[in-house]
Amino acid sequence: MFTKSALTIAAVSLATLGLSACDVKKTQEGNVTVPKVEVQKTQEGDVTLPKYDVTAPSVSVSTTEKTVTVPTVKTEEKTVEVPKVTVTPAK
Repeated sequence: MFTKSALTIAAVSLATLGLSACDVKKTQEGNVTVPKVEVQKTQEGDVTLPKYDVTAPSVSVSTTEKTVTVPTVKTEEKTVEVPKVTVTPAK
């Protein structure tokens, strides 16, 4: 379980470092031409939305004490291999 978490964290870190080390230069201006559209009204419209009477339920939240069995977690130190990442930014 620890290995999957470590690999996930390492992958996210690599992606973040990779994107932050990029050198971006604009090489061309962009252009957008929006098409022209003409619309003609052919009929008058009428919209009547339905009406609803809604009575919401009454909700009360309280607390009470209960005795439950709770698992305990013990930790120990282990030496494991983790990825080492070195990023050299572009020039």
